[in-house]
Amino acid sequence: MKKFNIRKVLDGLKEVSSSSAPSVQVGPQENHLIHETLQSEHFQLCKTVRHGFPYQPSSMAFDPVQKILAIGTQSGALRLFGRPGVECYCQHESGAAVIQLQFLINEGALVSALADDSVHLWNLRQKRPAVLHSLKFSKERITFCHLPFQSKWLYIGTERGNIHVVNVESFMLSGYVIMWNKAIELSSKAHPGPVVHISDNPIDEGKLIIGFESGIVVLWDLKSKKADYRYTYDEAIHSVAWHHEGKQFICRQGKPIQTITPHGKQPKDGKKPEPCKPILKVEYKTTRNGEPFIILSGGLSYDTVGRRPCLTVMHGKSTAVLEMDYPIVDFLTLCETPYANDFQEPYAVVVLLEKDLVVIDLAQNGYPIFENPYPLTIHESPVTCCEYVADCPADLIPALYSVGSRQKRQGYSKKEWPISGGTWGQGTQSYPEIIITGHADGTVKFWDASAIMLQVLYKLKTAKVFDRNRSKEDKGSAEVSDEDPFAIQIMAWCPESRMLCVAGVSANVIIYRFSKLEVTTEVVQLLEVRMQYELNDIESPDGGCGGGELPNPGASPQTSGPPSHPSTSSNNSDGGNMPCLKVRSTPLKQSAGFQVDSVVQLVWVSGEPPQQITSLAMNSSYGLVVFGNSNGLAVVDYVQKTVVLNLGTVELYGSNDPYQRQPRSPRKTRQPSGGLCDINEGSATSEDRCKSPTSGNMFFSVSLRTSGRNIAEALCCLDYHRDNSFSRSRSSSVTSIDKEAREAISSFHFSEAFARKGDSTLTPCLYVGTTLGTVLALAITLPPAGEQRQLQPVIISPTGMLVRLKGSVMRMAFLDPTGSVVPPAYEPWFEPNVTADGEEREKVRKRRPVSVSPSTSQDLNESQYAVVCSEKQAKVISLPSQTCISKASITEASFILRADVVQMSQGACLACFCANGHIMTLSVPGLRPLMDVNYLPLTDMRIARTFCFTNLGQAMYLCSPTEAQRLTYSQDTCENLQEMLGELFTPVETPEAPNRGFFKGLFGGGSQSLDREDLFGETSSGKASRSLAQHIPGPGGLEGMKGAASGIVGDLARARIALDERGQKLGELDERTAAMMASADSFSKHAHEMMLKCKDKKWYQF
Repeated sequence: MKKFNIRKVLDGLKEVSSSSAPSVQVGPQENHLIHETLQSEHFQLCKTVRHGFPYQPSSMAFDPVQKILAIGTQSGALRLFGRPGVECYCQHESGAAVIQLQFLINEGALVSALADDSVHLWNLRQKRPAVLHSLKFSKERITFCHLPFQSKWLYIGTERGNIHVVNVESFMLSGYVIMWNKAIELSSKAHPGPVVHISDNPIDEGKLIIGFESGIVVLWDLKSKKADYRYTYDEAIHSVAWHHEGKQFICRQGKPIQTITPHGKQPKDGKKPEPCKPILKVEYKTTRNGEPFIILSGGLSYDTVGRRPCLTVMHGKSTAVLEMDYPIVDFLTLCETPYANDFQEPYAVVVLLEKDLVVIDLAQNGYPIFENPYPLTIHESPVTCCEYVADCPADLIPALYSVGSRQKRQGYSKKEWPISGGTWGQGTQSYPEIIITGHADGTVKFWDASAIMLQVLYKLKTAKVFDRNRSKEDKGSAEVSDEDPFAIQIMAWCPESRMLCVAGVSANVIIYRFSKLEVTTEVVQLLEVRMQYELNDIESPDGGCGGGELPNPGASPQTSGPPSHPSTSSNNSDGGNMPCLKVRSTPLKQSAGFQVDSVVQLVWVSGEPPQQITSLAMNSSYGLVVFGNSNGLAVVDYVQKTVVLNLGTVELYGSNDPYQRQPRSPRKTRQPSGGLCDINEGSATSEDRCKSPTSGNMFFSVSLRTSGRNIAEALCCLDYHRDNSFSRSRSSSVTSIDKEAREAISSFHFSEAFARKGDSTLTPCLYVGTTLGTVLALAITLPPAGEQRQLQPVIISPTGMLVRLKGSVMRMAFLDPTGSVVPPAYEPWFEPNVTADGEEREKVRKRRPVSVSPSTSQDLNESQYAVVCSEKQAKVISLPSQTCISKASITEASFILRADVVQMSQGACLACFCANGHIMTLSVPGLRPLMDVNYLPLTDMRIARTFCFTNLGQAMYLCSPTEAQRLTYSQDTCENLQEMLGELFTPVETPEAPNRGFFKGLFGGGSQSLDREDLFGETSSGKASRSLAQHIPGPGGLEGMKGAASGIVGDLARARIALDERGQKLGELDERTAAMMASADSFSKHAHEMMLKCKDKKWYQF
């Protein structure tokens, strides 16, 4: 039994007491050799852009002149879309749902109505739109808004059935009110219900159609302030659509009884059509040279139960029913003209679904959809993990785009995307960026994130490696049906060699190579690994020890004898448990892109399922992949397709284990084995595969560590399915005397480093971080390159403990003598499917030279610095002396969720994101605090699972299930952000109004104008009640314009645009004056001619 060492306990207490204060401590050797160039003024945190589909959309609007689409959500967000690459995100402060949006067409403004009965005017003439005015109703609830084209008077319908009028320039209420009791029949005793529709007659602005929920439709005369007509139905009304001539309209109601029942069977005996579901919306659009379009959603017959949501397009005698993947929220018909009194000439329909945006081409047969250029498919399957790489190799994005372009679907419309407004930014940021997302269905997506844009490059389906055929027993079990067995848990990627490694939730690791050639793999290479943890008896469940058993921990597994039992015997006594994933045994056709090199699976041991993989790393120069879990770690040589090392966590310590662990108790059911490393190449039976863990514990990232507790218990606490709040009790892993022995692997790092204290040469090393805050080093001995690399084994030997920290180890990195981050050694990419000799191929595969030379290290005495960050603190260790030169306590009350050592343009730093919402940066190696911003408190597990930093001051996370938020902590990027953002508003001339024609103007058949200023102004209608609504000036006025300015260039550009607009308006005025004069001359001429004709005629001759 190990003796209790009180000195180590006192040392631990002393270490904790010294790190409790948030101050930086410098070790015995003062760090004066590296001049740290990063200062606090180099950092500033701000949001850059939001990508993805708007989460929980609720409303939509379109500007037909500017060609800008606006979408409102249930959380008060606004997303504005122009041409591909021009996007904008805004947020209402109240967070109330957006119930309706109305553009001031071609004016660069937008009106939004919210569920909290407030109306807001947004200024879109600046790169970051802001609210100019707000109006908060206090006595009535807003239900509908209508803003006529080229009018400044906004009609607002309320739940009480009244209609108020608002001046959108001043956002002041008019005294003109349409009361519900004056609109309906005086004999009617029932309340008509809320206002559900308002629209003016296309040819008579003085006539207003008002639709009430109860089924009453009123044609209101604004001048005489009375109802001209009233139409009463016994069904609830949802909307009204005018014909452009203003002589007829269509109502959408529960059953369209007046004219047509599109999906109802018409009986021959004259009875009523069969009942149908409510028509939720209808639009009536006319064409100059053909039949009109009637477009509606809903209205299907009740016998179509289970049918997907549909959009119906009726054109002449044809009726097309277009099925949608998700419920329809709203739809809009895009037309050639913004004028309601002209032939609309519809050309497309924008359909807003709950989880998608679809645009349908009305001009082509079959109504094909447009290919959506926006990055709206992030949520196609739930995102489970993310990686963000900035300043990647320049040839990588073209290579991914080349193979990804072959995956595109066919059958799209050949026309250009109709939402084409705005202009791109003029930013100078040009380095390539890639975002990788792993999904619950096993897909991995690569996105081009350069220049604050986002475009999908390539999609990889990892589930193709496995056989999806399950037995009937599996299909019937609830455990299998409720989980995603192919979900991606962790990803490791080498951009230079284009090697990809993904760890799945079912305890499997897949290694991919990139190839530009298509290939068919006859047999997928499979390695099976047994990782076992010996538990104590039931009386003492907390004890235990890592499970790997090797005769010599430092030796290669090849020296161990073969297993003394077949691989299928491990789960024969598991009570009938069947693994859910089986590697396919049939040939796998792999298209160009990432192709499977080999698969590693953890298998059942003694009737217990394997633990989920908690950490993963790879190095293409060494040809190694390492992964770990709560049992230990395994190193795989993917060049030779062998398992190099399989060790329990305790075996890594050897005889220097600092923790007092309880002795193991042997299992009665354990079967003897010469080693815990079983390797089966090729396919195997389904019993050999690992079983997926239970539902609900799969969505966690490698960045979520746990210390001082069973990792399975911690995962249950972190389960976001059960509770979105993120709080857990945590105890120090260093100060606790009664420690749990279940120590999981939390992080890895490959590097050329000094493996042992006092070494003088750099050697390949693997550093292992654990959940108890220990960093252990393993030395790697590689065979010579060439043919020997294929034959001789790789030898890995533990060299001892490097450092201990408080909390689980999150991240490790190495700095050279100048303070720059040492990049990992890598192998340049080569085409793996070229039929070349082995020697010729090996000539290409050269390892990258190490940047630190021995002479430099001798001059500076200390030639490397290891930066280690845990959940609570960070330390910098000088190598090879292994002395701590600086230490910082980052957080005490909270814990770090993500930490990365990143390279900025001025130097390297340590970036951290804490669970309390703070984003911090510290200098390296001095660990001076550079930035600390309380950015975003952790509200759900999605943020913790997807938050990641990258080089050059970039970061991202998933802010909702469908949206990714990017931010920057670089002052340089913040300064250039205004130039990088696109412009939503561009000066565009408003189309000419339709020509009424001579006879329509002469006999009053054309549109009738209305002086709304005279009708709604204060002089004629009086003042509105002050208690009805409160006017709130918004921040988007002068301050918003100042914030939008980017130096004198922005001011001059705005002044130039204003002058251009003024010149255009003056030119339009001149043209209109000339047209009016010409019309007057024409009218005078025709009148004179008629007078001459009729001069000598008698009255009876007419």
